Amino acid sequence: MCLAIPTRVVELLPDNQALVDLGGVRKAISLELVDGVAVGDYVIVHVGYALTRLDPDEAARTLALMAEAGLDVGSACP
Repeated sequence: MCLAIPTRVVELLPDNQALVDLGGVRKAISLELVDGVAVGDYVIVHVGYALTRLDPDEAARTLALMAEAGLDVGSACP
């Protein structure tokens, strides 16, 4: 099962893609569904697509709750 999880954009790539980082795991994702994403933004990613931008404080709270619940967010299919 893949979860829609917050990830931080670390690099913008050609063809409307970005490199995101989640706990040291980096992956290229599509930005086709979200406009105006910049390096440092947090986005909700599901099956390789950014779905929306997320406030950094909300992203931190969500990731903390997932870790508290024992979810390994690094393997949650960003």
